[in-house]
Amino acid sequence: MRAFAPLAGVLLAALSSAQVLVDFQVAEPPPVPNGGQQCTIMILERTFGNSYGDPEIVEYTPPTDCGAVGSWAAVTLNFTVTSNGTQYDRLGIFTFQNTEIWRTSTPEPTENGIIWTYTKDVTRYIPLFDKPGTFILELDNIVTSTDTGQYATTLYATFYASSGEYPTAGQSNMIVPMSTMLNNTGNEASVPPAFSLNVTLPQNTVEIYAELYASGNGDEEFWYYNTADEYLGYLPPGTTYGGGPFREVRLLVDGQVAGVAFPYAVIFTGGINPGVWRPITSYGAIDLPTYFLDLTPFAPVFADGLPHNVTLDVASAETNHTLNQNWYVSGLLQVVTDPSGKQTTGSITTYDAQPYAITETTASISGTDVNITVNAQRSLKIESTIVSGSGMTNNVVFQQSMDFTNTQYYLDDANIQNVAQISSGSVISTHNGVSVLTDNFNYPLYINMTALVNNDTETLCKFRSLVPAPFILGSDISERQQTAGYLTISTSEVTANGTSNNTFSYVDTKGNTYARNVDAAYDVITYDEQSGSLATTPLPTFPLVSNAQSIPCARLPGGQGSV
Repeated sequence: MRAFAPLAGVLLAALSSAQVLVDFQVAEPPPVPNGGQQCTIMILERTFGNSYGDPEIVEYTPPTDCGAVGSWAAVTLNFTVTSNGTQYDRLGIFTFQNTEIWRTSTPEPTENGIIWTYTKDVTRYIPLFDKPGTFILELDNIVTSTDTGQYATTLYATFYASSGEYPTAGQSNMIVPMSTMLNNTGNEASVPPAFSLNVTLPQNTVEIYAELYASGNGDEEFWYYNTADEYLGYLPPGTTYGGGPFREVRLLVDGQVAGVAFPYAVIFTGGINPGVWRPITSYGAIDLPTYFLDLTPFAPVFADGLPHNVTLDVASAETNHTLNQNWYVSGLLQVVTDPSGKQTTGSITTYDAQPYAITETTASISGTDVNITVNAQRSLKIESTIVSGSGMTNNVVFQQSMDFTNTQYYLDDANIQNVAQISSGSVISTHNGVSVLTDNFNYPLYINMTALVNNDTETLCKFRSLVPAPFILGSDISERQQTAGYLTISTSEVTANGTSNNTFSYVDTKGNTYARNVDAAYDVITYDEQSGSLATTPLPTFPLVSNAQSIPCARLPGGQGSV
């Protein structure tokens, strides 16, 4: 049975204060009905000690006391975890009905303990929750005499009954997993090599929307710091990995590229400097982002009722598009069928998509200074005419236009290591001229690491306007997170601390709003303010915990050991 390697991170030892640290990721509260009938059930409860290769597997039965099964207005999951001791950050995968529905990671504990809770909107997965099935939480952990932390978890699901004011949530007719389909562990696949499976859809399929999960692990955790192979030899040995910094997640149908995603750079809580991710994790660390594509142009292909090969992989800008080990990928298809039950017909009328992005790598080398830039562009256009069994014609146009640039500055014999990266793009699909899916994004990332004084700063931003499908709530999210911290080395220990400034705003297509400005310094929340229609719950009162963190060792980009 395959098991995760620990996330490249940092083991954290005790804080001197006896206060429990409350960790959190800044995010909007789920837009669920106010008032009305709701019911909550426990999905699982488990302490993950020596859980490597031993996931929690439970059987789920939908509740029947919140209206008709499947008629709910919303569904949420609430995940609460406590831990104390010394432990790595760990990756967590929630798999339901062989479909990944949430990818998360754990903040690293302290001797005196941490707690975090996160509520995730899973309304778009109602076609899974309306029937019994197997629920799996894979959270691989190892407990030793030095790595003592265990993760005590509880997971609850809350179902909100529909009403006149809050109607049944829009949903597809079925969800089809793109996964390993295993029943004894998480269903994500490790790439490379590429992951492929055969998928058969109903002959009356008229719309298909894909959602992709993808995150770098191991030598690919800090993929944005990996250096182009042709210039790796100009850096001191052990500075970083090769493979370059560009990554493109590809979805192929019968060998043809059907859509791609430029991933968001998630920094886990042990990454680069763990002192800056307490108590506020980096954006996406507890709820990793996913990526949406319209596969409706391929509906006439799938409508023959035969198996079709679907492939997920990750490509680089290197020769043969190779990369290191590894990425975890999975996905799902939201499928809409025609009520007539008759076979869909039609054809792909335009296919303009290259197998890989267009890339360029350049460098400037002067003495012990090495500056390397990788640029990439991707464009794609697929058009189809689709005729349903009911006789309705749908002219579909799916387009993607995306840009990427990453410049790495290795200065003073790599004692200074800076990255400036921007991924941006526009994804749009129209059905008979009406927009049904949009994803306009801009992901700037700036990191400065200076080894001599062990200072580092990180600026992560996410600007995303997203409508995943016509039946899934769309939103505009703006997040800016700026951190600064230090790592100090003595003969006996490494200590770390830092500051974090966060500005977040959210508005969705139903008019719900949320904004939060929150700052932390040396583990203490120094400023916290929220507003908007979703700001209905008072902000928690955080304990005062302010100490440098003692760290036995640190792993940085490139697998570097102690800083």
